[in-house]
Amino acid sequence: MKKSLGSDQRPWAAGVASVCGSVGLLLLLFTAPISYFTVNSLVPFIVSIVLGVSCVGVWFVSARGTAGTWVRSAFFYSSSVGLTIAFLGVLVTINFIAARRAPSWDLTRKQVYSLSPQTQTLLKDLKHPIKVMVFSKDAPPDSVEELFRRYRALNDQLSWEFIDPRRSPDLTQQFRIRDGQPAVVVQNPSGEKPTHTVINLQRLMNPLLAEQELTNGILKLDLVGTQKLYFLLGHGELSLEPAAQTEEALMSSMAGLKRVLEDEGYAPTPLNLLQNGSVPADASAVVISAPRNTFSELERALIATYLSQGGRLLYFSEVGPDVGLGPVIAPYGVQLENGIVADPKVNPDNPYLVYSPFVQEHEITTPLMTAQANVFFPTTRAITRLGVGTLDGLIINPLVLTTPYAWVENTLADKPTRDDGERAGQLILAAAATVPTTSVTPRRSNEARFAIFGDADLVAGAFGVASNRDLVLNSIAWATQQGKKITIRPPDRDLSSVDLDNTTLSHIRLVSMVLLPTLLLSIGLTIWNTRRSR
Repeated sequence: MKKSLGSDQRPWAAGVASVCGSVGLLLLLFTAPISYFTVNSLVPFIVSIVLGVSCVGVWFVSARGTAGTWVRSAFFYSSSVGLTIAFLGVLVTINFIAARRAPSWDLTRKQVYSLSPQTQTLLKDLKHPIKVMVFSKDAPPDSVEELFRRYRALNDQLSWEFIDPRRSPDLTQQFRIRDGQPAVVVQNPSGEKPTHTVINLQRLMNPLLAEQELTNGILKLDLVGTQKLYFLLGHGELSLEPAAQTEEALMSSMAGLKRVLEDEGYAPTPLNLLQNGSVPADASAVVISAPRNTFSELERALIATYLSQGGRLLYFSEVGPDVGLGPVIAPYGVQLENGIVADPKVNPDNPYLVYSPFVQEHEITTPLMTAQANVFFPTTRAITRLGVGTLDGLIINPLVLTTPYAWVENTLADKPTRDDGERAGQLILAAAATVPTTSVTPRRSNEARFAIFGDADLVAGAFGVASNRDLVLNSIAWATQQGKKITIRPPDRDLSSVDLDNTTLSHIRLVSMVLLPTLLLSIGLTIWNTRRSR
């Protein structure tokens, strides 16, 4: 019997030729177009065309004597092409829907691209439109507009505009922006008299500071005046300004707290009671931070009078000598212990550095409980709750407790051990108290508010810890009745980013969108052809 042309081919050769035809069509119909539109180079496109034509040529020569087989193969390949086109159509449709819906997931370790609970709550409760105007000669980075988009995703009342100050002299004059000064105006355009505030463009362009800057700018729009916070001095207290521009001086001052308070709409101001003679009438609260020297009888009387009239006091104590404030704070149900708290359960290497997960339910600490945040007290004193000699109507709430394994160490040592007579158990490290003052005349408010902390490092060196910062700022917001500021603020985020140039991006697209899909599809076609030929 005479063999037909091409029928003497070896089975493996026919299989190779069939695979070559499949891969050739794949290169021509899939790889070449994808590489042309996704990679910024013609080289992959030309290589795909050349290889595709060569593979199809090998298959055509091999199958020239088997017309029937060629027809069946053509039908198969045309069907494959149709399915591929349909598959690509589905992908395009899914991509279009995803682009319109704009879903996103933040998989970064520190949630770099997620808005904080503070911002989410603010935008959720926002009832009026917000317009952000960026005045800059140069275009801000894309991260600024991306931040605006994240805000608008939660509240569509936010809008923004980029303005060249040289082309809008009327606006620069209206908002008192100096010539060439880059600035950002956050405005509430509604109402008879629109309000606005100016924020720092450099901070807005910093991914680590941008959210806090914009959120604080929106918060300031609703403030009626500035909240005056008076920080007592004259007794060796922590300073609002560092003594020198060194890291040690910065850590031993309240410079960080001052900057954040100013960002949130407060006005931190030093106050010497002996020089002033009284607590000013515009005081939203008074802060005492780590006094070292004894208060005079007159100063104690002034503080007691201020509180009894409905004043607000925050006392950050420190391990050291008695400064004479015991009689002032005792009517509010608390007393400071003389020793230092040791708690080896969580931090056995240094029991004096107390980490506490025991945050108690209170307006100040509810956000911390929700976030399951631990607070950090270096070298703290314990607070005793008094049961007698307190004011009528007093309500006192512990805020932070140690573990049950803590004790008050009276004899300092590198490796402390509990001795007989040292109070032990779950100790109070911070507390808040309120007393009604509606029957007092004259009075500053209808309720006195007092918060006490066993450690002043909370407002200095340990203020950089996010949970400590929220505890302090929430306490100040509670004392001044700024309920919107009791929240979890944007965390300090370290950006783990890699800068990619266009060439590197092209290589990544070539591998991920061209080479790998082509390789996988080629392997699939090879396996399919091999099984079909058996």
